[in-house]
Amino acid sequence: MKHKNKLNKILVLLIIIFILGGVTSCNKSKEQNEEKVVAKNGPLVTDLYTADPSAHVYAGKLYIYPSHDIESNGPDDGLGGQFQMRDYHVFSMEKAGGEVIDHGEILNVDDIPWASKQLWAPDAAYKNNSYYFYFPAKDKNGLFRIGVAVSDSPAGPFKAQPKPIKGSFSMDPCVFVDDDGKAYMYFGGLAGGQLEKWQTGKYNQNGKVPAADKPALCPRVAPMAQSMLEFESAPVEVKLLDQNGKPVLQGDQKKMFFEACWMHKYNGKYYLSYSTGYSRHIAYAIGDNPMGPFTFTGYILGPVVGWTNHHSVVEYQGKWYVFYHDAVMSGGIMYLRTMKMTELTYNEDGTIVTIYPDQI
Repeated sequence: MKHKNKLNKILVLLIIIFILGGVTSCNKSKEQNEEKVVAKNGPLVTDLYTADPSAHVYAGKLYIYPSHDIESNGPDDGLGGQFQMRDYHVFSMEKAGGEVIDHGEILNVDDIPWASKQLWAPDAAYKNNSYYFYFPAKDKNGLFRIGVAVSDSPAGPFKAQPKPIKGSFSMDPCVFVDDDGKAYMYFGGLAGGQLEKWQTGKYNQNGKVPAADKPALCPRVAPMAQSMLEFESAPVEVKLLDQNGKPVLQGDQKKMFFEACWMHKYNGKYYLSYSTGYSRHIAYAIGDNPMGPFTFTGYILGPVVGWTNHHSVVEYQGKWYVFYHDAVMSGGIMYLRTMKMTELTYNEDGTIVTIYPDQI
């Protein structure tokens, strides 16, 4: 009898081990299915430092409009003093992974009548049979404004307008042309981008970001005039909501806006993506209207080497790509960055599979 009880105990123990082994196997399988998508991509350009890549498809080619990082003695002041860029280049590709052509300098700070320094992250747009190049720069008073330059070729060169866009301020312009031809500019950035100092519509040197428990300061959006050279109406603040329909709070560093707006459209929905800054992710929020509101949904990119993160998203030859930068090539120097690209994937519900940049 004692022998039989002993066998029964052993049998029960074996059954428990089998069950636990099955559960562990299932969990391991689930974890494997949820492995991170890691981008294994080298730099697109290695003979100069390029950052903040804005990618567009023109005449069947990919054109990339980045900022041009340079060696700098600017102060590490928490306001971007090291980023002293003075010109822009444009690059093109005929296929993903193909040769990257540098079309040379398209605009220099010396050719912009109103600008003094710091040609930061730009963007481009096509309309009216012309190409428009949008860029931030500090004016003679040290305030960021947004300018526009025009060309009849996507490769430039571009001629700057004599004055910045009336009513513009801060940085990181993104100009989105919708399917109906209507264009919108999204812009803004905290800290070095001065956005918190423009909350009243006028510059306030003492302006500060809201308290952590208050709605986060968000980017601005303005419809563009038909000319693409000015705003059709005054910029308004974008409404960025959490998944409960309430404003994202300033203290929510994983969702809050910091800089680097981008707008793209997928399956009839508008995707506003941006850098969270302190948590160093590229987040995205989805809306039904280009003017918003937008609901935070998730992340496109995880943190890169170097503090800043700035991107663009574009469809090309039937696939979607995200362009971004990191500081790997410079050994981690935060103001010497290099642009990269990797394929982007959507889930069936329209959400985006998060990409974690590799350190190569």
